[in-house]
Amino acid sequence: MNRMEPSGRGGEARLRYLDGDYQILSPGSFVRCAVTGVPIPLDELRYWNVAHQEAYADPATSLARHKALGLV
Repeated sequence: MNRMEPSGRGGEARLRYLDGDYQILSPGSFVRCAVTGVPIPLDELRYWNVAHQEAYADPATSLARHKALGLV
């Protein structure tokens, strides 16, 4: 999605996280990191947890959350 879209589509998206992919449930241009709350543009989204349906801003945040959940 284009970051410069009109405000009707530039809001927060709702996704279903799958293995290696995601499904858009409600359109938008970003999701929020489950740990930090920072917006993550969909074209930059690389890290998420399928079981907990959470997105993460970067690999360090993902690792910290996985440790906190006892997954690592």
